[in-house]
Formats: sequence, C-alpha cells, structure tokens
Amino acid sequence: MTGSAIVIGATGGIGQAFADALDEEGSFAGVWRFGRSAGGAQHLDLTDEASIAAAAAQVANGPAPALILVATGILSEGERGPEKAMRDLDPDWLARVFAVNTIGPALVAKHFLPLLARTGEPVFAALSARVGSIADNRLGGWHGYRASKAALNQMLRSISIEAKRRYARTIVVGLHPGTVDTALSRPFQGNVAPGKLFDPERAALQLLDVIEGLKPHDSGKVFAWDGEEVPF
Repeated sequence: MTGSAIVIGATGGIGQAFADALDEEGSFAGVWRFGRSAGGAQHLDLTDEASIAAAAAQVANGPAPALILVATGILSEGERGPEKAMRDLDPDWLARVFAVNTIGPALVAKHFLPLLARTGEPVFAALSARVGSIADNRLGGWHGYRASKAALNQMLRSISIEAKRRYARTIVVGLHPGTVDTALSRPFQGNVAPGKLFDPERAALQLLDVIEGLKPHDSGKVFAWDGEEVPF
C-alpha cells in the first residue's frame, strides 16, 4: 500500500503489537502511533476530542491513510470492574465505559475517517468484543461492557453506510481479538480455555490477517480473530 497506517491506542499491549507488526511489514508509507500515555504530538485521549482532532490534523499533512486501527477499550479500572448483577450498576462507571468503548472510537471516526484514501480498499477498524453480541448473550452480567461494545458495533454499522457514500470501497469493521494477555483481561483469565489466551503479538497478526482478507461487502460487520463473523 502507498498510504499510511494509523494505530490509536499504540501505547497499549495489542495496540503496540499492531504498530510494531505494521512497521516490520513495511507495506505502508508510514505508521502513525497515538495513545493516551504517549507524550507530545503522539498524545491522543479518547475522552478528549481536542486531542483527537489535533492528531488527525497531523495525519492530514501526510499520505492519506489506507488503514486506521482503533485498538482501545476499558473493562476495569482500579477497583472498579465489570458488573456481575444489576445491583452493581453505577451511572458514573457506565458513563466512563461508554466514553472509552463507544464514544471515543466514534469521535476517532469523525475526525480520521474523512482522511482515508479514496483508492484501493481502505479500512477503518475498531476493537470490539464477542460479548457485545446481543444474539450471543446467554450469560448476562458485564452489563456496561457488553452494552458499550454492542453500541460500538451499531455505531460502526452506521458509520460504514455513510463512509460508502464518500468512497464505495471503504471498509469499516469491528474486530474481536479473542482473549489477549494484556492488563485489560488479566484479572479475568482464570476461565480461559487452554490455547485460547493469545499474546499481543499473535493477536495482532491474526487480526491483520483478517483485515487483509476483507472486501467491501464485509463493511459494517464484526469479525473474530479467526475470521468468523460475530452476530449482532
């Protein structure tokens, strides 16, 4: 590809693995790395739209991106974790989860998606989760995380429709990485089946393989690490 690649969340485990893999692959004109923990021009906080807009302004001065990856998410923070029951619902925590998992990626799309190349089959992808599937929800619990990822999936579907009006071959998808050995999943790894806990490097490569196989008719959908479509 002649365009650039953008990784939002490149200071996190899987985000850094994405950026490193893309750099090593060498197929892009450059790899931009942005993250909340990054300093200076690389700083991007999903809860601060001004920082998102500033990062997009930088990218606008270079080659049009052919790939934008939003590799972010929140499941727990400090002593606060996913709800086990309705009695655990807290409005402040729900607002925090939606701000990071749903609103943040939507604002990234607002500022970055108009920069996507209008050649080839450019991709905008955001990390989602299988537990965001309403059709696949048989256990309940984790109310805020599930709902925020379900809302993200719907947001991506709507964005994909608008993106096609701008350039018909644009691909907008959600990606489920499986359970990745990062700080996000670490408190919840006890019930992971053998062989289903992926290190960040493997998870990134698996999803990059999925991205490579995407076609315009896949836009608006969610895909798991093995290429299987995740139902809404």
